Amino acid sequence: MSTLEQVRINFSNDSVGLLNFCLGFIMFGVALNLKKDNFISLINNKKAVFTGLASQFILLPAFTFLLIFLIKPHPGLALGMILVAACPGGNVSNFYSMVGKGNIALSVTLTAIATVVAAFATPFNFSFWGNLSPETSEIIKSIGLSFTDMFKTVFLILVFPLLLGLLVSSKAPKIAGMIEKPVKVISFVILMAFIAVATVDNLDVFKNYIHYVVALVLLHNLMALGIGYFTGKLFKNNEQDCRTISIETGVQNGGLALVLIFNFFDGNGPMALIAAWWGVWDIFSGYIIASLFAYRSKRSTNKSEQVIN
Repeated sequence: MSTLEQVRINFSNDSVGLLNFCLGFIMFGVALNLKKDNFISLINNKKAVFTGLASQFILLPAFTFLLIFLIKPHPGLALGMILVAACPGGNVSNFYSMVGKGNIALSVTLTAIATVVAAFATPFNFSFWGNLSPETSEIIKSIGLSFTDMFKTVFLILVFPLLLGLLVSSKAPKIAGMIEKPVKVISFVILMAFIAVATVDNLDVFKNYIHYVVALVLLHNLMALGIGYFTGKLFKNNEQDCRTISIETGVQNGGLALVLIFNFFDGNGPMALIAAWWGVWDIFSGYIIASLFAYRSKRSTNKSEQVIN
């Protein structure tokens, strides 16, 4: 494990800048899709929204710390797990909620609200849980990370583009409608291309060290998906809402975690490996869980038709 200390991801300042722009552009596209109905649904479905936010920003970080306490990974890997858990849900979660027959309106609403909440919650959760353990606290103190610095970064990358998109959507709805789909397609293509290029540039690093993080990310991700679903059930949300909360909790914004790692931790290798692999893995796990949810819906429909017949 000691060799992990020397790992550094090949990531230039230009690459960090491109990732910043890409995340902001994605959030701008999400906001273009927000309508008054989304906020009306918030009023009508407060329980599901608060369950989703609690699952993401309270339970996931707490259970992540518990998982770290039990399995005791390398401190850099542990801090990467805490940072991922402190981030809001990823934007692709809206698509997976649609595939999994979840509540799409709730998904979009949660994405928007979680993005704004993340400006405060992400730095708070990272600082609070990261400083509870002496090993991870030492890494945080070594770079002198401040709440204010992280707040500014999250605000500029996520919240500002979201507010800009909301402004365009409300003041120029026709323009928003025209550019909504192109922005989504372009931002998705840019993100996929970015992931592909970054993976190729760091192929040797992944080949030599990926075995350290595969099981950790798999376990962490399964835990996150489970927390979301069963928290929804615990608070008596309907099946559609439980599926959406599961996806929103399990599909985290690995891109934001990477940006924060390169902005504040000088590309800390163990942390970056966790965030990078999480960003790749939850694309697959999100689709898998959404497909399983869709399959359950199909089976339920078939059974109902057989009973009627």
